[in-house]
Amino acid sequence: MAVDVLVVGSGGREHALAWKLAQSPRLGKLYIAPGNGGTRLVGENVPIGVMEFEKLAQFAVEKNISLTVVGPDDAFVGGVVDVFQARGLRIWGPTRAAAQIEGSKAFSKQLMRESSIPTADFAVFTNHDEAVRYVREHGVPIVVKASGLALGKGVAICRTFEEAEVALKEIMLDRVFKDSGTQVVIEKYLEGQEVSIHALSDGKTYKMFPASQDHKTIGEGDTGKNTGGMGTIAPVPWLHENMLQDIEQRIVQPTLEALRNRGATFSGVLFPGLKMAPEGPMVLEYNARFGDPECQVYMRLLKTDILDVLEACVDGRLSDQPIEWNSGFAVNIVIASGGYPDAYKKGSPIAGIKEAEKIADVVVFHAGTMIENVSQSLVTAGGRVLGVSAVGATLKEALDRAYEAIEKIHFEGMYFRHDIGAKALI
Repeated sequence: MAVDVLVVGSGGREHALAWKLAQSPRLGKLYIAPGNGGTRLVGENVPIGVMEFEKLAQFAVEKNISLTVVGPDDAFVGGVVDVFQARGLRIWGPTRAAAQIEGSKAFSKQLMRESSIPTADFAVFTNHDEAVRYVREHGVPIVVKASGLALGKGVAICRTFEEAEVALKEIMLDRVFKDSGTQVVIEKYLEGQEVSIHALSDGKTYKMFPASQDHKTIGEGDTGKNTGGMGTIAPVPWLHENMLQDIEQRIVQPTLEALRNRGATFSGVLFPGLKMAPEGPMVLEYNARFGDPECQVYMRLLKTDILDVLEACVDGRLSDQPIEWNSGFAVNIVIASGGYPDAYKKGSPIAGIKEAEKIADVVVFHAGTMIENVSQSLVTAGGRVLGVSAVGATLKEALDRAYEAIEKIHFEGMYFRHDIGAKALI
């Protein structure tokens, strides 16, 4: 029987999920709410916002949707899964209680402390003056984080007291991240490379994905402000199987157990962002959903039908569902609007995507794009505009294909990093 699916979200992650779902022989109709300029090529866009839970649930009832797949963190933290489950609707992802692991950094740090999960020393503050005093006492470099959701931008690595004071003022007094800055977490700075770990869980068991590596900062050489992510590679060549097993045993297993013990059983994909410090893997933060742009590389590497995987997850039979991966490497390089992650222009015409996709093994995922009403042309509509993905037998082959494809794409002010994956090639 054909399975009708609703994907919730409008970014590159959701385009990648929809693209992969569209390949399933069991798929019936595919809807994306609200979608973007690329998702319309694989399904039908629906003008309902990510946070309009009742409207989304009503649409699922009216269209007899068999499975709803949610992408964005704010929907999970806001309780979209709870709303759907209360109506008896099948939906993939964690409940509001389980998504707190991403929704509150203060909550997640406390959970790690109580469960002896390796993470940096930290303190939580609601008072600005006390936070400044703590920084003065503990010295720099130090990391300042808004406790709530901030689109990946609420983290400041402060190498001087002045930088720390600016970060605390912006988050706690100027409220640049609104209520997400009511609490701040201040933690010790850790040396080492960052990696992204994804574990799919049905609440009873879990399955590990290959490790991936995002490039968070806007500037080359890992400089400048944090972004939602500027490019990802997978798998990570230097992260060997024994290291992945260590991460599984010291971080993934105890985290899922700790949530279960708190009555917040986690179903969906748990995504700890780690720092591979000299003393071993340390959790920087948890995410309660697929990373973006990590999801794009996983969808390129996944051999198994994603619909089978997600349904097994929702129905609590993940242990019986094999997950196979293609060999080789996948990369996804983000093209952003000039000015991102600060103010940027919208509405610039985009050209060259068809030409880019003529290059072998290249797929372009849309993020901040839309179809302009009058001209019906594709234009920019966000900070991160496109993700150019490619696969190859080697990491270098995949990167070369992606960068060759980027040269075919044009819009005013476009920006991308030229050093995605460079550290892994050394």
